Amino acid sequence: MLEESHHYFGRAADVLGLSEKVREILISPKRVVKVELVIEGDDGALQHFIGFRAQHNTARGPYKGGLRYHPSMDEDHAMALANLMTWKTAVVDVPFGGAKGGIDCDPSRLSRAELDRVTRAFVAQTKEVIGPTVDIPAPDVNTNADVMAWIMDEYSKYFGFSPGVVTGKPVDLFGSEGREEATGRGVMYALEEALRDRGRALSDVSVALQGFGNVGSHAARLIAERGGRVVAVADHAGGVARKDGLDVPALVDWTREHRTVAGYPDADTFDGPDIIGWEADVLIPAALEDAITKENAADVRAQVVVEAANGPTTPEAAEILHQRDVTVVPDILANAGGVTVSYFEWAQNIQQFRWDRDRVTDELEKRMRAAYGAVREVARQKQLDLRTAAFVLAIQRVGRAALSRQSVREEIDFG
Repeated sequence: MLEESHHYFGRAADVLGLSEKVREILISPKRVVKVELVIEGDDGALQHFIGFRAQHNTARGPYKGGLRYHPSMDEDHAMALANLMTWKTAVVDVPFGGAKGGIDCDPSRLSRAELDRVTRAFVAQTKEVIGPTVDIPAPDVNTNADVMAWIMDEYSKYFGFSPGVVTGKPVDLFGSEGREEATGRGVMYALEEALRDRGRALSDVSVALQGFGNVGSHAARLIAERGGRVVAVADHAGGVARKDGLDVPALVDWTREHRTVAGYPDADTFDGPDIIGWEADVLIPAALEDAITKENAADVRAQVVVEAANGPTTPEAAEILHQRDVTVVPDILANAGGVTVSYFEWAQNIQQFRWDRDRVTDELEKRMRAAYGAVREVARQKQLDLRTAAFVLAIQRVGRAALSRQSVREEIDFG
């Protein structure tokens, strides 16, 4: 995945005519932390994990990025995702840099008490490199508000009351209204903008989703509320479909109880991987990376792909989709609603003042539509696809901020 993120960066750097030295400076992480975590399991046996935190860039503000708990979590993943976070925060113009991290564990095999212990062990090992003005983690794959609450609690034991050390906390513990649904809501706004470019609206399109966790389920619900027809949903265990549209609230309830869409009644079933080629106007990959590859990109029937997941499309697949005139709204724009409301939460914590849900939603909509408009304008001016345009815009903002921080004799033009 690291090579893929560098590939997209490289295409934008070519457009800007950046030197090899400047490219190397911009893509290299400032710091990568790797820690050993040993906890006692519920049965008394020792359990061993490795935790990671990659901190990429602080030109525009403190490090910001999620924590994921997944067996595939490793240093390369952390560095690649931290890199993407730098560009994502720049695209939506929030005052953060990029970071990412996590633990190579399988939460489904750990009890709640074991998850608590491994989380606190991670904080104990990384407390010197995170903090409200240093690095602010947030939820990602397999982490949630509870995990963020444990991090805040553990960090505060060392440094005093520190709600701003993480975002995505429970609302009752200084979290923000609207944070849980923020990424899915941002996906919905991005989709509306992409459809507007094609002269269409949510009310006249069909949508297929890969992944029905936090992001996918909220995106589906919000799209359906605005008249979109969600015709197919797939996850790790299978897929369900209805040509005239699934009952999304009922599917959310089913998934909350059964932890999968598989088995949902009153719908046709199919193999999960088939979702990529589903007959729908819009495809939303909202699971893990590399969902659309050179092997299945030609199967995509949708005319609009909105990347709700991080890195769901490989470079080879992206090129195939571009040649087929498929509009791809890239991840660093499409799923930036989460980090945007994380910024709002962090600002509330710093101010010690709470916003209501309407304000959060209104501010998110303004940020997402403005970000899409800025990317669209770069794409129009430079005749680029949306992904390359988003990277160009982000590199310009990060590069100009970096230059403003120091006296550099060498003249560098970021366009």
